[in-house]
Order: sequence, then C-alpha cells, then structure tokens
Amino acid sequence: MASNTSRRGFLAATATAGLAGVGGRVGAQPSNAASTIRLGGEIPGWQGREPTAVRGETNPTLVLEPGRIYRIEWENVDGTRHNVALLDADGNTIERTPFVTERGATQRFAFEATAAMAEYVCEAHPGSMRGDIRIAGEEPSATDDGSGDDEDDRFMPPGPTVRTETVADGPLNAPLGLEVVPDDRDRRYVVDQIGRIYIHGPDGLADEPFLDITDRLIDFSNARTDSIEERGLLGLAFHPEFGTNRRYYVRYSAPRNRGTPEGYTHIERLSEFTAGEDAQRGRPGSERVLLDIPSPHYTHNAGSVAFGPEGYLYMGMGDGGGSKLEAGHAEDWYANNGGNGQDVRENLLGSVLRIDVDSEEDGNPYAIPDGNPLVGEPGLNEQFAWGFRNPWRMSFSDGTLFVVDVGESNYEEVNIVEKGENYGWNVREGNHCYNTGSPADPPTVCPERTPPDVRGGEPLVDPIVEYPHVYEGNDVGLAVIGGHVYDGDAIPALRGTYVFGDYSRDGEPRGSLFAATPPENGDGMWSLEELQVKDGPDDSLDAYLLGVGQDAAGECYALTTDVLGVDPSTTTGEVRKLVPETPARGATTADPTSTKSTATGDAKKAGTANDSGTRTGGEAASNAGGPGFGALAALGAVGSVAAAAIARALADDGDGDDG
Repeated sequence: MASNTSRRGFLAATATAGLAGVGGRVGAQPSNAASTIRLGGEIPGWQGREPTAVRGETNPTLVLEPGRIYRIEWENVDGTRHNVALLDADGNTIERTPFVTERGATQRFAFEATAAMAEYVCEAHPGSMRGDIRIAGEEPSATDDGSGDDEDDRFMPPGPTVRTETVADGPLNAPLGLEVVPDDRDRRYVVDQIGRIYIHGPDGLADEPFLDITDRLIDFSNARTDSIEERGLLGLAFHPEFGTNRRYYVRYSAPRNRGTPEGYTHIERLSEFTAGEDAQRGRPGSERVLLDIPSPHYTHNAGSVAFGPEGYLYMGMGDGGGSKLEAGHAEDWYANNGGNGQDVRENLLGSVLRIDVDSEEDGNPYAIPDGNPLVGEPGLNEQFAWGFRNPWRMSFSDGTLFVVDVGESNYEEVNIVEKGENYGWNVREGNHCYNTGSPADPPTVCPERTPPDVRGGEPLVDPIVEYPHVYEGNDVGLAVIGGHVYDGDAIPALRGTYVFGDYSRDGEPRGSLFAATPPENGDGMWSLEELQVKDGPDDSLDAYLLGVGQDAAGECYALTTDVLGVDPSTTTGEVRKLVPETPARGATTADPTSTKSTATGDAKKAGTANDSGTRTGGEAASNAGGPGFGALAALGAVGSVAAAAIARALADDGDGDDG
C-alpha cells in the first residue's frame, strides 16, 4: 500500500478525473442545506447506509465538496466504544466526537468539508473502522505521483516466503486451536469455536467429533454473523499423563446461571473430561466443572489453557470487555479506573491463572500451588500474573511461557510471562501510555510501577514484541494471534523464531503471519518480520486468522475462517500447514506424521528493556492530537453562514435531507 501522502494525491487525482461519484458522493444540495451520511458503527468497520451510493459498503469512501455542510448520523451497532474523527493526510485530527458505548445509540454531528480532510476513523478501532475522504475538484500535488514507496512504509521487513497447504476443512466453522497429546505423533486435535473438537490423523479429519458440547455453550443461533464473536469453545489442554489417565481440560463460554451477577452476559467455564480408552471419543458425560468465572461482556474472554513444565494448568482470562463504566469492572489504583487488569482482589479477570488439577482443597475441585505469588498475600490465590486485556493464546517452549495480549486502540503485544509480574494494562498498551477516556490522546508520561502500597511498588513489565495497528498510514493489524516457537525441519529459516500472526490487516478476511527473533545479546525487544505467504493476496492469508497451532514434529499451522462471526450454518474453517515455498525434492510437506527435529530452537527469555530491536517509530494515525469535537466547537470554527447551516442541520432530525 502506498503511503498516506501518496494515497491522498491519488484520491485527489481520481476525483478530478470524474470518479468521485463511485465512492458514494453525496449529491448536490442547496447552499444552506446539509447533506446527510448515515453509517452503522461496529468493530469490523463502518457500514454504509445512506445515501444509496454507500449502502451496503464497508468503510465507504466519502466524496465531499469543499465548503459544503455535511451531517453524519451513525448508530452504535455492537455496544462497543466508538466515536468518529476526521483526519488530514498526515493523520492529524481535524475534528472528533465524544465516545458512545451504548448499543443502538445514535450520534449526529455536522461539519464543513475542507480540502485538508483525508480520512474518517473510530479512534478506539482505527485499524478496522477507517474510510477515505475524497475532496472533489482537488488537484494532486505536483511532486506526488501517487506511486508511494511500499518498502519504506512497512513497519515490518519481509521475512521468509512460505506456502500453506490445507490439511483439514470439511465440517469446521471457526478453528482456533490445534493441540497434541504427549507422545502421540499420529493425531492432532482441532478445536472449533462452535463447540466441537475433531481428531486429525493420517487419514485426515475424522467424520465425527471427538467431543461435541454445542448444547452447553451460549446460544449461537441468534449470534451476529457480521460482527466478531469472542465466546465459544476457546481452549483445550491434555493432562501430561493423558496416556494413562485420559484426562483433558476444556475452556468454554456457558450461559448465565442462577449465581451470575446482574449485568453479566455469560460464564467462562473450565471443565475436566475423561476420554475413552482408545482416545477416540471425548465422553461428554464425564464432565467435571472445576471453575466458573462470571464474565461481564461478550468480548475479552481469552480462553487458552496449557500445562506448564511443572504439571500445573495455566489459563488466560480477559479483562471482561465492554465499557469501563459498565458492570463487572473493579476499581483499582490507577486513574484509568476499572478494567480489571490491575485488580487482583475482586475477581480473576485480566490475568493468567495457575492451578493444580491433581489435588483438591478448601472445597474446590482443584488446589493452589504453594508457589503462586499471592498465597499468603492480599489477593486471589489462583493468580499467577496480571495486567492483561485479552490474553488470547499462550504456549510454552522449553519452560518459557509466551502470551499474546490483544490491544485496544493502537498496539498489539507479545509477552514472556513470569510469576507475579504485572504486564501493564490498562496503564499502558504495549510500551505506550494509555487513556481509557480518550485513546487518541494518551498521556506522555505514566507510571512505570505501582504505588508502594500496591504490592510494594511492582514494575510494569514491557512486552518482547509490539506493533502498531497503523504505521505511516498503512494498516499493520488489528488483533494479535499467538503463537509457537518453531521447532520443525520443513522451514529452516524459521527455526527458533516465535511464529504468530494477526487476525486481519484491515477488517477484511486478510490475516497475517509474523516471525519474531530474540536479540543476540538476550536483552531488549525481539525483531519482527512478516512472512510472505506465496499463495495469499498481498503476501498475506486470504482469510481471518484465529490461531497458530503446532504438531508433535514442531511444524506450525494457520487456523482460519472466512466468516467474521460464528455462523453455525457455515463451514469455511480450515487448518493450513506452513510449508516451504519450494518443497525439497521427494519431500511430502503435507505429511502430518513426520518425525520431530532434534533441534530445540534458541528462543529464550529476553530482557524487558524499552529499546526495540526493530522499527517502533510512528504512532498510529489516530494518536495525533486535535481539537475536541462538538456542536459548539464546530460553530466556533466556521463562518457565520456555515454556522447557521450547521445549527439548522443539528436541529433537523428528519429523513428528508439525504440528498
């Protein structure tokens, strides 16, 4: 993609060439009338509603005439925090509206179009909710040929070239996990978010599921299929002694029950099951519920579970999602009140937990490891580490725990997690200060540790990897997806790197795959490269990425879907094995039963220094400062004639001025 400045010149050129109407230009109006643009706002993107030219489009291009008054009316479709900001070509904010968090709420505002306007965005979700503004009649810059320089504008340099081979599809809806049983090289277990687990063996994907608990999950029959759905069957881990005890553990989203607090949407449940002797059937009737955690919102559920090298079970919990003013958010020590990441006393949200599933104590069907950091201290004993927003996936490599944390507005991160550490949310997003009230205006200075009276002033730990949603006007990603240290033989260039990805580059089914390499001196940020997926568009995947799995041979798999939400009627999910660009002579790259390499990889814990081993410059476009937006600000910023037109537009809520 060309740089923002180059794209701006291109848009101006196409407008003067007579293509303005293609992007949804609002028709000519009397000089004292406002043209109305109606949109629906949700995380996947702005949905065009009116005028007819933009109806049904996602992030439609708005072609405006300079000096004309326009009114935008938009509805909050998904109940997530959104606003509208108008940006110039350099990403600076020209105008912005307050945030709206209530589903179904409508916000209206009027403005005078100027030649400086280049984009409109939601500042909370600038990667996916971002559309172009074309100014009709504007001449391109004489020094701007519209070609851009893609290489200079990329946040990550290109990495090794790979292909993907689909090894399983069929009945899959939204596969997000691929797990293996210790010492079993013949089978991989594919976790489908819809509520089923399938065995993938030498003959492909089994016709019947290993486990089907769709009847125990939240009801997907009325779920939105055009919006992200984060609930479902979210995690699977096999007991280290599965070969003899047949026990395995599942995380899923269950409906509310009698004990669910008011205002909470569902329960996040951890259960133990016992498989049959041949390990071909998961025996749903064997379920033993270990832990029920009420969840306030449908988002930020995390869900990954994994056994550590000492035999304890680890589980990621998101911060509960939703607005920080809604139910379920505990007060904490920082000015960004609520969010649960900085709280360790009120609930188990926003944390990585660790429990002993081989023992019971205090009436619970599990025990607390003696080494857990809050044993004997103020706080909940299940806590292992905290300060997370949405630790979506986790994995161990040589005893090191890698956890990705999905960001809010501007940055994504990967962490190496250790006992009793605080990973910063919502004081910081990645390495950067964060402001829940105005994500686009984060403070320049924020605490580097908690106050002395909060666990002795513990430091806020930096991630080993960070990347922005937007860099130099180009989309980088929206939601980080973990991730394993590559330990296979098929792609030597990846050995010892942490292979992970991003759900979508720009809100469309276009996921990305990345590789992170530890610094040679073992200190500082890891360097990043973007894998070049030869069989995908623009060297990326042609689908949404939900997970990155790993088999017993150390090879990695991309778990994808074409559907934005969870639609029980679709089966677009696929398991794709990463293979070399050119297979070696005689190689059978799709063979899932290959023998694991004896190499162990060289990814070890790096330090948490602030300095980055890769490019970290360039704030997301939505970080730029600008005036606050509102009717009074708009009236003060334009002339009296325009102000009168804006006042009339704000007073008129009818539907007769669409243009």
